[in-house]
Amino acid sequence: MSDVGGKGLAVVQENSKFKAESLEPTPEILNLWQKIHERMRGEFGEAVFRSWLKPLVLQASYHGTMEVSVPTRFMRDWIQNHYSERLLAMCQEENSEIKRLQIVVVQGSFVEDAPVLESGSEALKQANQNKKTEIASISSPLDPRFTFDSFVVGKPNALAHAAARRVVESMTLPFNPLFIYGGVGLGKTHLMHAIAHAVEQHWPEKTVMYLSAEKFMYQFVRALRSNEAMHFKETFRSVDVLMIDDIQFISGKESTQEEFFHTFNALVDQNKQIIISADKAPSDLTGIDERLRSRLAWGLVADIHPSTYDLRLGILQAKRAQLQAAVPDGVLEFLALKVTSNIRELEGALNRIVAHADVARQAITLETTQEVLQDLLRVHDRRITIDEIQKKVTEHYNLRPADMHSARRARAVARPRQIAMYLAKQLTCRSLPEIGRKFGGRDHTTVMHAVRKIEELMGDDVQVAQDVDIIRRTLTG
Repeated sequence: MSDVGGKGLAVVQENSKFKAESLEPTPEILNLWQKIHERMRGEFGEAVFRSWLKPLVLQASYHGTMEVSVPTRFMRDWIQNHYSERLLAMCQEENSEIKRLQIVVVQGSFVEDAPVLESGSEALKQANQNKKTEIASISSPLDPRFTFDSFVVGKPNALAHAAARRVVESMTLPFNPLFIYGGVGLGKTHLMHAIAHAVEQHWPEKTVMYLSAEKFMYQFVRALRSNEAMHFKETFRSVDVLMIDDIQFISGKESTQEEFFHTFNALVDQNKQIIISADKAPSDLTGIDERLRSRLAWGLVADIHPSTYDLRLGILQAKRAQLQAAVPDGVLEFLALKVTSNIRELEGALNRIVAHADVARQAITLETTQEVLQDLLRVHDRRITIDEIQKKVTEHYNLRPADMHSARRARAVARPRQIAMYLAKQLTCRSLPEIGRKFGGRDHTTVMHAVRKIEELMGDDVQVAQDVDIIRRTLTG
């Protein structure tokens, strides 16, 4: 057992045996804990409470310590990192004698709504197998490369990754639906495939259906034309985990939306998990019925922000290891700097230079990389100028062009100016000193600070990430 940060917070290993001097909670402590549990709901919100805090169970109380348990290591670590200090403060507000909150892992400590597995007859087993076979015939194939192990985590995708892992590791429904959204090629489909692979591995008794919204629509239309609508409904409503990729593709398709709406409700009523991906948040989906958009936002909405330089470099390093290719670090750094549109294109660029080196029997160098990727690099270096970037940023924030060069430090001006510097670094070949000169003669260290600051904010501030993504798209689209 170890104290964390000296603040009275502690975690212990899984399946911890309570100390001999541990005491069962007294009625007073049980009442106190029940009061704190209700306060959590009001303070953190219903979604966070249901996803992370509801499973907390009071196990013991001794010597000023309250010992609470959760069913998994992942949940313990997440609560410890994000909520434990406030939970301890809430305990102390109710009882000043409480000095420490200890979080332990006790598997099976939270069993509400846990699945009950029974060994059925051979006929039942065969029926289940037949159902799995039929669902597998409808589902889209999973890419074996897209697993959690191969997913590189960084600030832009940390929340979506954590939520995806939580869905797999939980014995109960943590949030329903899980809605993952982000731009093209940022990793949504990778996460969806990773969830499906992990569910099939950890919960082999569950039936998982993964398919695109386009394929869902195709299956529905096909069922209508062949008078098999009832069979379609029964099949889709019998799964344990329904995963729909790119839900925006049913925009404007009223009958498909109607059927998905009823399927959604039926699965939720049965406590079955739904996982959705899209290119926008539920509230921003156009051509989608309002009641369906409301349903999509019921659970946890997790976005994947545009990638940072560090994340792109990490992805390239992981891809190099997977390919077992001799690619110099300098080439990876060059690609991470130049190919910023999406991860799919970034990995494709690395595949191209590795394949070329293999066919031509040449070593991979910066020079050969520039030669092989000259068409791609032309697109990314495409005529975008710092002046154009400054113009788009000032238009987006309703500022004057002179604000990009001024000495004003008000946040309403300074933050857009930093975003413009960040985009100039990402979308042009200009050096830091050159960029600084275009922003009123600023030093290169000022530009470097702006780039780091915006990269940091894009991982923490949804609005900044969305603003950067919108401006980038207007420049590159």
